[in-house]
Amino acid sequence: MNKALMIDPTQCYKEAEQRAADYFAALVSHVREKDFIPILTQDFNAWKQQHIHQPSLFSIFSRKKKGPDSTDYHSYIQWMRYSGKLDPYLDRSISYLFMRDLGKDLNEKKTQKRVRQIVDDLKEKLTKDNAEQKSDFFSSDGLYRKAQEEGIPNTYIWLMEKLEMISTQIPEEMDADHAVRKLIKIIAGVLMHVREEMGDETPDIERAKRLDEAIRLGYAYGLTYPFIDDLLDAKILSQQEETQYSELIRTSLTTGVVPELGDWNGKNKEFITFVHSELREAFEYIKNHQQPSKMKSFFEEAYVFFQSQEVDRKKALSNPHYKNEELFIPVILKSFSSRSIIRSVLSAPEDEGFESRTFYYGIYNQLADDFADLFDDLQEGSVTPYTYYWKYHDERPDLINPFELYWSVISHLIHHVYRSDAKTREVILDRAINGLKRFKEKIGDTEYEKLMNLLTSDMPQFNSLIQKMVEKADDVDFFDKLLRDHMITNLKRDRQERETFIDTVEKVRLELNTILPLTEKDLDPSFHDHIVEAANYSLVGDGKRLRPVMAWMMGVEHYGLSPSEIEPLLKSLEYMHTASLILDDLPSQDNASIRRGRQTVHKVYNVATAELTSLFLTQKAIEEQTNLQEFHAKTVLQLIRYSSRVTAEMCKGQAMDLESKGKTLTLEQLNTMCFYKTGIGFEAALIMPAILAMVEEEEIQALKRFARHAGVAFQIKDDLLDVEGTSEQLGKPVGDDAQHMRSTFVTILGVEGAKQAMWDQYSQAMETIEQTPKNIPFLKHLLNYIIHRKK
Repeated sequence: MNKALMIDPTQCYKEAEQRAADYFAALVSHVREKDFIPILTQDFNAWKQQHIHQPSLFSIFSRKKKGPDSTDYHSYIQWMRYSGKLDPYLDRSISYLFMRDLGKDLNEKKTQKRVRQIVDDLKEKLTKDNAEQKSDFFSSDGLYRKAQEEGIPNTYIWLMEKLEMISTQIPEEMDADHAVRKLIKIIAGVLMHVREEMGDETPDIERAKRLDEAIRLGYAYGLTYPFIDDLLDAKILSQQEETQYSELIRTSLTTGVVPELGDWNGKNKEFITFVHSELREAFEYIKNHQQPSKMKSFFEEAYVFFQSQEVDRKKALSNPHYKNEELFIPVILKSFSSRSIIRSVLSAPEDEGFESRTFYYGIYNQLADDFADLFDDLQEGSVTPYTYYWKYHDERPDLINPFELYWSVISHLIHHVYRSDAKTREVILDRAINGLKRFKEKIGDTEYEKLMNLLTSDMPQFNSLIQKMVEKADDVDFFDKLLRDHMITNLKRDRQERETFIDTVEKVRLELNTILPLTEKDLDPSFHDHIVEAANYSLVGDGKRLRPVMAWMMGVEHYGLSPSEIEPLLKSLEYMHTASLILDDLPSQDNASIRRGRQTVHKVYNVATAELTSLFLTQKAIEEQTNLQEFHAKTVLQLIRYSSRVTAEMCKGQAMDLESKGKTLTLEQLNTMCFYKTGIGFEAALIMPAILAMVEEEEIQALKRFARHAGVAFQIKDDLLDVEGTSEQLGKPVGDDAQHMRSTFVTILGVEGAKQAMWDQYSQAMETIEQTPKNIPFLKHLLNYIIHRKK
């Protein structure tokens, strides 16, 4: 394809503008006539019968037993269930999504049937999750299990890797949590369309194929939000960079070909190079899945979406001369295009009424969002109908009040688009009142009242009715809002905990580096200098120190033990691990030449010295354990006994590894070998602090189960890094497993199969965490580190 124009951008945007202008003119007429007020007043008087109830004598005395905070996801679902509110709650929530995301008419029998089916399925899942307390369908392991059921585990793994990459690449000036949440929301929306296009009769193989495509298409389309919309809004690009980047996007949409990045002289070159690569891959994926007959219309819709955002983006709040049409028409266009383009991305079949309903519906949602973000947008200097009216309403009496237009849109939707359907009226008014309730709670009563006085000065009686609904109406909340709050809370909490975890790991690692080397006071003066020198050489390498770090986190963070008290334990764990690495590298075993970015011990010294150094460090580990003097002697003896058994089992794992060279192991044999080689070391790092803390046997057994799965997941990641990583990242040569004809998860299962096996172990480990008697957040972040690490 050459770079000739695929579409006429001026013409297609002009036609879209004209349609939006006609719609806007009709809405303005309703605003000026205020004819929406008597209509909606009648609607609210009917609506409130289901939402405002006279308090009974019993309810007056039982107000303290009101439902829990709606931000507490699990407790709130459980309360809804026991109070009998869960069914209608889910019904209005799913009905709303069918209107908003799928453009459906709630009066259609087919839609009503599908809503009922989804409500029943979701209710069963949610109540099951709450019965299991710690379980969460929307957790990583819960979603992975669902992907397995659907036959798309590799698609889910691909998506998790993409989201992890996006999260780590987003600059600080942008909101990584928002970007990930938005991506997930868009993917979910695309999946909804595909699921509704498929029936229950769709064969499993075809179903898996279409779900796979939906997730990848959803991700490809969703990337436009963080990497186009949010990036251009974030003000991190210079003016020159912004112009150059916008022109690149425009050229891609008008020609169907993504240009090369070319010379980029701005300070954000590295980030833009990454963005360009990801967007080009996404663009090609979408284009390759377009039907030829729909290609032109897809690019026209995409261009209208982009251009309407560009028009809005270039407005300045300091300019007092924008016309009403300039403020509202781009809003109509982008709010319609953002949803209609999903079906274009999917090359979905025609859906009678979808395009029309979505066109009229979009501005309702956008005005609700702009209202909710009013003060945030003012702070950022963004131009929306609300921010502009807020600033210029005194000097510009010609300005259309966006709050009045919002209610005009609601009236138009209920009575003209959805033909006065009672269910539609119920859901739309529920949503409107819920939005006002949430906003009032967000900004406080005083600021809310000031804003309402401004926005409703020309309709005081209608405002009085609205505020009565806001104050007294119940049962207007929605599951998608609960889920959104739950997701944002989890993302922010996980990010904070993850950053704390990483900071703590690095802090402890650096502290360990200072205490590990052997000094004169640790040794018999007559001891051979070469052995000590070799031991210190191996200890000061750039190791992860993962096992003593795990022990520190468990001992100090979880059990409250003193860092100084368990210092001998931390040293002993690293001495044991380092001793095993020295043996592993010997010519008689793996014959490795590089370890931790440096030559191995036997290369620097000799084989005999390496063997003796390994034996020496093993004995030093036991000696350190005898220095745990703050603990009861029987407890220390129990720990030493356990440690000795672990050392023997590690030797068993290494022997199995040596015997397996040149042989093809079964998956069961490989799992067993990996546990003895790696999992048992992880187990020791968790169990030894538990022994010192004298915890119950139930917790010991749960930690052992966790360690088994985490250790195998760690080894699988090592196998993957051996074929996907770099020598610079790993500190040792890549391809080492193939060179030694070693059976690995990759050689047995292939890369995709190995990733599935790793996620299976991850999920089993996460499920084990949920079964532990005490919550140990560190273990979750350890698992995430294991599967996402680069070395």
